Amino acid sequence: MSKSIYAFDLDGTVTTQEMLPLIAKELHLGEELGLLTRLTLDGTIDFEISFRLRFHILRGVPVERVQAIAAMVPLDPFIEAFIKQYASQCAIVTGNLDVWVQPLAQRLGCRFFTSSSEIRGGQLELTDVLNKGKALRELALGGAKTVAIGESFNDIPMFEEADLGVAFGGVHQPVPQLVQAADYVVYSGRALCQLLQTL
Repeated sequence: MSKSIYAFDLDGTVTTQEMLPLIAKELHLGEELGLLTRLTLDGTIDFEISFRLRFHILRGVPVERVQAIAAMVPLDPFIEAFIKQYASQCAIVTGNLDVWVQPLAQRLGCRFFTSSSEIRGGQLELTDVLNKGKALRELALGGAKTVAIGESFNDIPMFEEADLGVAFGGVHQPVPQLVQAADYVVYSGRALCQLLQTL
């Protein structure tokens, strides 16, 4: 096993369902959030603009309820096992919010790069939307080879900074632009982890 650093997208890569649509069901806004999510995944809407919109729709859901939903989001079992086995070499790079994905960070035990929030006047506020390319540059500071794994348009900045990119189609068909930027394309968690063992 090489000493590469493996940077995983979260939603639709490590998880087998997108988190924000699940949260949206709590507000009976599944259709609206589903549309925004689809338009974001394929690059029709800029990720930062889309995430800010989705955050403002969902900010009324208590953080504890969001965390309870996050704790129940199913993960690909092969990818979860790989991350836990090589936690020191793995990182999650997600635009999702720090407090929302906290249960998954605890469950996986690896580094997490997320969008940031804080409580102001009793209200959850979005303070920073993650730049995935910047996160990859930080991961590369130690000189290790970086491998990015993702499936949507907003993963392209991560692929541009990584030494190798793996487009993953286990949940969604990877967007064509990401496939074009990728060095490898795989369609199951088992195949992905077998490939990563060789990189």
